[in-house]
Amino acid sequence: MFPAVDHKELNLLAKWLLILSPSGFTSQFSATVSSILESLPPISLNGLRPLDVAIISLGVWLLLKVARTTRRRLVATRLRGPPRANFFLGQGHVIDKSNDSSDAGPLFEAWEQEYGSVYSVPSTIGIARIVLCDPKAVMHFYQYETLRYDRSEVDKHILKTMVSYCVTLYDIQRKAMTPAFSNAAIRNVTSTFYDSAYKVRPMLVLCCSPLDSIGVAGFSHNFGTLDGKHSEVAAIFDKFATSKPSLLFKMSSLLGLIFPALMKLPTARGGLHKELNNVLGVVAQALIERVRKEKAGLTKGQDDNSVIGLLIKAESPGAELYMSEDEVLSQIKLLLVAGYETTSISLSWALAELARNKDIQDKLRDELSQFVGKDPTYEQLNNGLPYLDAVVLETLRIHSPVPDTTRLAAEDDVIPLSEPIVDASGKLCDHIVVAKGSQVTVSIHYVNGSEKFWGPDAKLFKPERWLNPDGLEARAREIQGHKHLLVFADGPRICLGKAFALSEFKAVLSTLVRNFEFDMRDAKAEVEVANGFLPRPRIVGEQKVDLPLRVTRL
Repeated sequence: MFPAVDHKELNLLAKWLLILSPSGFTSQFSATVSSILESLPPISLNGLRPLDVAIISLGVWLLLKVARTTRRRLVATRLRGPPRANFFLGQGHVIDKSNDSSDAGPLFEAWEQEYGSVYSVPSTIGIARIVLCDPKAVMHFYQYETLRYDRSEVDKHILKTMVSYCVTLYDIQRKAMTPAFSNAAIRNVTSTFYDSAYKVRPMLVLCCSPLDSIGVAGFSHNFGTLDGKHSEVAAIFDKFATSKPSLLFKMSSLLGLIFPALMKLPTARGGLHKELNNVLGVVAQALIERVRKEKAGLTKGQDDNSVIGLLIKAESPGAELYMSEDEVLSQIKLLLVAGYETTSISLSWALAELARNKDIQDKLRDELSQFVGKDPTYEQLNNGLPYLDAVVLETLRIHSPVPDTTRLAAEDDVIPLSEPIVDASGKLCDHIVVAKGSQVTVSIHYVNGSEKFWGPDAKLFKPERWLNPDGLEARAREIQGHKHLLVFADGPRICLGKAFALSEFKAVLSTLVRNFEFDMRDAKAEVEVANGFLPRPRIVGEQKVDLPLRVTRL
């Protein structure tokens, strides 16, 4: 039996529903609903069965969903876009299928050519994915990321499962680690990059696999792959590439935008996320214990400004940017994932492109031939080797480790455009209105590889395009970010480890090219994308995720 509820209690309940509703009702609407409720007689819930309460609750939930969807349609600019391919999933499964086979960049490019530089793609029930292909709109999006745009509950769940990461602590963690990624700090660890590269050399006589240097260079931790040892971290990353996500995982990820609880369903991919979290936790804990012992031996006034040293400093009582031990652990795990896998994959793609383009490889080796018996300095790596810089930038342009940035609008927003578009009603617009709850996507693969920005040779590996930055396509120069690329994202949340990653990339690549010649394993071998944790190269028709090349010692 349920107690009687008078109109005041019902009115209070209604107000709470309005406050908690993600629809963002106006205060006038709330006042109108409240006045109607106050005019109602007391309502008795006596005699209602649990099933009745469940049905009423479901009805209220559906009404809120309908109200939110209706409000988005009333507030937001009506955009053109492809039709709904699936009643429940919209075009979501089509985009996923494109990512599985190669990348969705060409798909987004085809839609941009048909529907304009900003268009709407039907997504999960009631949600539209707004795709930004306009450079001014992209710049605005990154400028207000995390302020007006936030990760979806699906993304937050995956991050939490993999690295126990708390997104709300992002700003504190970023400020705490900034000194470790300064130019002075990176200059001091450049020799470590070379040490890692020279350690790789003997292994390359036998094969060329995704390279393991971020552990040694960034954290002074050897994962063991360079010594031929079994590494649980590397093994789990391989599992991501050799096992495809199940249909249940894909469905829960797509429908999780509406029903976040679906992400908690047990799946093989979810199990891999947890396994990765556990293994990284063991490594991170070992790193912390080692640095704590080293810190105890430092003289008074001497600081450890390494990544882990700064995180442990933030863990100390009274620290200005305090973090708990669990928060420090999660940050180290995130850095290991972000640094190890992305750098490894980018180096593999660079070697694959050099093996397929021997003239480019020879030209790069000629530039590096001035370094006999010595290594380039930090300054030379970043300012004195233009063709090395061009090869690295072209690799990142064509093979960005992260395919896109997708967020949910946390509030209504007005996005400016660099050129007008025609909306769904035929009206010319120089800006669009995005309603709260809308999904917004910037396809990094599209922006970095579109003919609109990079010209008719956009799909070709052509480092020469970077030798004269003023010679880049005019539209490409409209793109913000590092060297007009979005590989490190943009705005206040641009990748904190950008300079670290570029210096490491150049140091290792320059060492390998100076000492080895790389060829494809045979004339018929072709490279394709293996979509695992991140897109990495592999030989067409093979299930292994390594990249066997023919390597000749010079």
